[in-house]
Amino acid sequence: MTYFTRRTALAAAIAVTTALTLPGLALAQDKPTLRLSSVVSDNDIRAEAFAEIAEAVSGSFDMQVFNGATLVSQGAEMTSIQRGNLEMGLIAPQTIAEQIPAWSIVTSAYLFSDSDHLKATFDSEVGEELNAMAAEAGIHVLAPVYFGTRQVNLAPEMEVMTPEDLSGVTMRMPGGDAWQFLGEAIGANPTPLAYAEVYTALQTGAIDGQDNPLPNDYNMKFYEVTSQIVLTGHLIGFDVLAISKELWDGFTPEQQETLQSAVDEAIAKSTQRHLDRESELVQFFKDEGLKVYEPDRIAFRDFAQQKYLESEFAASWPEGMVDRINALAE
Repeated sequence: MTYFTRRTALAAAIAVTTALTLPGLALAQDKPTLRLSSVVSDNDIRAEAFAEIAEAVSGSFDMQVFNGATLVSQGAEMTSIQRGNLEMGLIAPQTIAEQIPAWSIVTSAYLFSDSDHLKATFDSEVGEELNAMAAEAGIHVLAPVYFGTRQVNLAPEMEVMTPEDLSGVTMRMPGGDAWQFLGEAIGANPTPLAYAEVYTALQTGAIDGQDNPLPNDYNMKFYEVTSQIVLTGHLIGFDVLAISKELWDGFTPEQQETLQSAVDEAIAKSTQRHLDRESELVQFFKDEGLKVYEPDRIAFRDFAQQKYLESEFAASWPEGMVDRINALAE
């Protein structure tokens, strides 16, 4: 036996011995790797949920969570999954709508009445249809992830009771056609601006206001440079936790059940945490000196829904789907 042959045999023997004496290592190598990319900060309630999911599935998957858009840039999660460069992502429905126009229905103002209505929709036949569209595009929807109801937050001292009262008000909205139209649908003059620049823009008067769920207003300290929060409740904010359909289809039924169960439990807890936090923050903002009040929501809803029905977005909505979603709130 030559030196090379002896050395090769020795290396093989060591490898076998290691696998036998360290079975955990061998098993770990068999676990599918799931890299989850999200834009949320590490102190976000949703980040807690993702950590809980990773822990719950640790026996079956090597789940790695990358928050703060540190792995994939915001808005690129869906295409990264489609290209096989990412396993899981937290995807804005507005991003999905860019590829699947029918999905713009779930980005429209006043479609969902609350988080329960959102969940009921995705648990229904409507949800099955939406998820089937996403599956054709290569992503499997695990769950809608609620992160709060969007409210109007303004710097000027004024009273807003109807959409007409927002006429001429420069409202920061995220970039993208769907977001900009949302601003128009509540009567404002929308302008795109990076999230990180909103505080300074409010402080200097470059914009009059912005819209976000109350926890976001608190986290970003927008209450320091604004005078009021108008509880328009114009959009039930949610993103979609999704995974590569090709990857999902390759899992065993047991693996699918493990992951889906962990997601369902963690997202249910996350939703309740958000609802509790929103309730607490109404009083917090009042204590900080902000006016917090509810406008004529019927006027806002009627105005917004008419805007959407007359828009090019509605042309892509499946016939009768709005009525079916409305019926689920009853």
